[in-house]
Amino acid sequence: MKILWRIAGILLLLYIGVCILVYFIQERLLFFPEKLPADHSFHFQVPFEELPVLMKDGTRLNGLLFTGDSAKGLVFYLHGNAGALNTWGEVAATYTRLGYDVFMLDYRGYGKSEGHITSERQLYADVQAVYDQLKRRYPENRITILGYSIGTGIAAQLAAVNHPRQLILQAPYYSMTDMAAHQYAFLPSFLLRYKLPTYLYIQTITAPITIFHGDQDEVIYYESSAVKLKPFLKPGDTLITLHGGTHNGMTDNPDYQAALPGVLK
Repeated sequence: MKILWRIAGILLLLYIGVCILVYFIQERLLFFPEKLPADHSFHFQVPFEELPVLMKDGTRLNGLLFTGDSAKGLVFYLHGNAGALNTWGEVAATYTRLGYDVFMLDYRGYGKSEGHITSERQLYADVQAVYDQLKRRYPENRITILGYSIGTGIAAQLAAVNHPRQLILQAPYYSMTDMAAHQYAFLPSFLLRYKLPTYLYIQTITAPITIFHGDQDEVIYYESSAVKLKPFLKPGDTLITLHGGTHNGMTDNPDYQAALPGVLK
């Protein structure tokens, strides 16, 4: 019995140690930025300009504005948790060829953006500051907020406290707490400092919402949208299932591209 109690004690200490480690390094578990040198030169087939945005604390975030053939409006694109604008910028052509401008932002620590992500509140504040800058160039009723993967929770929060033309979510999650419970059920939910409760935000959004989600998504499980988020959509909001669709490459999905012009229009 003494040996069993010792083993149980060791396992408990190990478990507590893992919990403490997860609490303090969760940025490393959630965000996988690619850092680019300050003199990095972007190259895309679509016309663009580089637009750094200065935050209140002096941190400079980097963004790219891609221009379409006509100014139908702007798509403010909030990308996923890995990479940087050197690769995310490739999807801009999907929207510019439909006549829309596209602004993409690298979060803190991504690409040429300075600083590091330290809190959920900081993420929201940064994106709001950029949105305020964009409103100086585009009427808010012509701005579409689009979030992909981890960017969906950020996009939903932004749409909830502003009045964009519409919100598009690609592979959203119910909340990051729910994602953690789904993938790491052995960890207590209170450890997570990034809640990103998409389900709360969409309940207060007055703009039209369109959700795209592949039913074979291997990263953010499809039921997050089809079962958990769908009941919170208001009349007129839409969930579009991409049959056979996986998580990566959603923008290139033929069904997504077929539906997109009507959604934007």
